Amino acid sequence: MEQNTKPNNTLVPIIIIAGLFFIFGFVTWINGALIPFMKTINELTEAQSYLVASASYISFVVMALPASYILTKIGYRKGMSLGLIIMGIGALVFIPAAEARTYWVFLVAIFIQGMGMTILQTAANPYITILGPIESGAKRIAIMGIANKVAGALGSLIFGAILLSGIDEVKEKLGTVSVEEKGQLLDTMADSVFTPYVVMAVVLFILGVLIRKAPLPHVEADEADETAVGKSTKTSIFQFPHLWLGVLALFVYVGAEVIAGDTIIAYGISLGFTGEEAKFFTTYTLMAMVATYALGVFLIPKYVKQKTALIASAILGIIFSFCILNTTGITSVLFVAALGVANALVWPAIWPLTLDGLGKFTKTASALLIMAISGGAIIPPLYGRIVDANKHELITSGIAEADAAATAATDSYWVLIPCYAIILFFAIWGHKIKSWTSK
Repeated sequence: MEQNTKPNNTLVPIIIIAGLFFIFGFVTWINGALIPFMKTINELTEAQSYLVASASYISFVVMALPASYILTKIGYRKGMSLGLIIMGIGALVFIPAAEARTYWVFLVAIFIQGMGMTILQTAANPYITILGPIESGAKRIAIMGIANKVAGALGSLIFGAILLSGIDEVKEKLGTVSVEEKGQLLDTMADSVFTPYVVMAVVLFILGVLIRKAPLPHVEADEADETAVGKSTKTSIFQFPHLWLGVLALFVYVGAEVIAGDTIIAYGISLGFTGEEAKFFTTYTLMAMVATYALGVFLIPKYVKQKTALIASAILGIIFSFCILNTTGITSVLFVAALGVANALVWPAIWPLTLDGLGKFTKTASALLIMAISGGAIIPPLYGRIVDANKHELITSGIAEADAAATAATDSYWVLIPCYAIILFFAIWGHKIKSWTSK
């Protein structure tokens, strides 16, 4: 029985799913370059610019349960195909958005891409978790993470080079040119999204067709799991406290991860680095994640338990957050990048610890975990609002605007500390709470 649900020959499916993680890693992590780009061409505040992250991640709330329903109707393979095609449509919407240089149209395009990614994520994460033994779930997801973050680093570099090239010169000119010249400058800059997004759309459409023929075996969570934690069979998703604590932990984790990857370029620019220098900063964060993922693949579960990896990650996150707050310049930027080390094994460990023992409720639980990705829509803009408020307060007190921007951007990273504290709670105690009533 178990051999049917957990096939031994998992190499080909793992490679295919890793390819999908590569794709949505590439699309997700270009937000780090898009945020300062959008801020410039649409003349936005810090908080407004982080709506780029909101548009991408809020789609996981809107689409997670519909995606779960779609997958039960059409299956994993057709669902993945549909997700890729929707992402391709979102890429095409960038073209009219650039033509009109209208922020809300850009946000719609990002949201559509997020809808496609939601379908992919809702299929791929539980699939890879239950493809083999639950004890090594973190190991398989860590392999997915390597594909995701290598793609993110490439995407960040490529789009950083395309979108942020000449951004410093443009920002300098904006204050001195006429309204007409200003419009022309910003229109020219906006047009730089045309070629990369057309190429992206074509690639996504082709992959959407090819995935239909991919050799992906059918897998299901073991029905026996649902009674493993107690004598009585659970009848509702609300009877699993560890699931809801896992959802909360994933919510704050995604917020912290997005802050580490998507704010670092804008943070570097606020500290006085040029766009040319800062465009590499997201790559530092992602490469730190890739190195730690590789370590996780080697260590989990043979040498280190998933729970231990999660505890260590949360503690490192708290330490690095305090280091960001108490340093300046490139040192502070490098501590933001070091959050990649703290973040890498959180997602791979939370999934199996949360799905353990859920049996027939695994699909619904997976949709709830996917909805928790909305933490990336809420926590980064909160950081942006805190930056704006702190900056305004410092300027009012007589501090120069450039110094106020740098200080406000640094001090606002305190928002990370409660996020890692919640993850630490889940790692030590939360994942053990399998019932609302103690025995």
